[in-house]
Amino acid sequence: MTVAVVYGGQSTEHSISCISAAAVIDHLDRDKYTVVPIGITREGMWVPGTVDTDSLRAQGSVLPEVRQTGASVQLVLGSGGTMVYASGPKAGETFATIDLVFPVLHGMNGEDGTIQGLFDLAGVPYVGNGVMASAASMDKEITKRLAREAGIPVGREVILHEVRDLTDAEKDALGLPVFVKPARGGSSIGVSKVDAWEDLDDALKMAFDNDTKVLIESMIHGREVECGVLQYKDGTVVASVPAMLEGTEDGAEGFYGFEAKYIDSTTSASIPAPLDDETTDKVRDYAVATFRALCCEGLARVDFFVTDNGPVLNEINTLPGFTPISMYPKMFAAEGIDFAQLVNILIERALR
Repeated sequence: MTVAVVYGGQSTEHSISCISAAAVIDHLDRDKYTVVPIGITREGMWVPGTVDTDSLRAQGSVLPEVRQTGASVQLVLGSGGTMVYASGPKAGETFATIDLVFPVLHGMNGEDGTIQGLFDLAGVPYVGNGVMASAASMDKEITKRLAREAGIPVGREVILHEVRDLTDAEKDALGLPVFVKPARGGSSIGVSKVDAWEDLDDALKMAFDNDTKVLIESMIHGREVECGVLQYKDGTVVASVPAMLEGTEDGAEGFYGFEAKYIDSTTSASIPAPLDDETTDKVRDYAVATFRALCCEGLARVDFFVTDNGPVLNEINTLPGFTPISMYPKMFAAEGIDFAQLVNILIERALR
């Protein structure tokens, strides 16, 4: 079976996608799968990728990048998986015929339903969530609306489509501190913690640099807990043991931001999370409920704050990180499902 692993992309999470792809490529069973790596540059050009996964890993603080160094390729719509050279001396000739796509793409044009629509139009199966679930889960406002409807606890927020002053009523409802986030961003890029209202404008400008819609969220006082969700070939949906993040406020950003997630060594995790049985069960139940409320497929990572009153939903990720330090594969490893098995389960579900 020929599996195309697609990575990179035009989002701010381009480099993280490359690192995730390296781990996926390394763990695809070569006795079962022929791997065709496809990189997408920041400009949106599709290029033949590399199985030299060392070049897809971070070198210290230098993050990997997909660059166009030769011919480009494209997926032919309605072809069922044919890819052709789009430029270069072989333009128009077949590059590869693929049976399935494993999109290891985070953020805009990768996790938001756009590329999933392309795969649907091409008639090729792919790992993970479809158009609707991807788009709804990517938008934090829509996620919260659907979660509230399903009875899943969420925090308070104000939605903005432009920089403006908050009303006194909005400030009173939110309280301080608040978090300012791009509505459809990931990896905490463009996110700020605001401790004083006079700092709000700068935080809004940074968030609006990354999106046209921004959330201002009340700070939720609780322990940060993540939970993986996995769907098997027969449709069975299971939640992993939760992971509790430690040291998220110890880095320079003061919260679980990009540096803390991928660069610093200040953050660690306890797996399983040191929670009582009742709270653990509630986290797992809410994770599956969120997965179902957003009509997800294949996989997701659902993030919570565990407060004195129970878990509160933070967000859902429909293509969570697959880097060596990512929580999603680590949580399922704690369940006895190693990385190679996890990848294989996702592919089997996609083919179903």
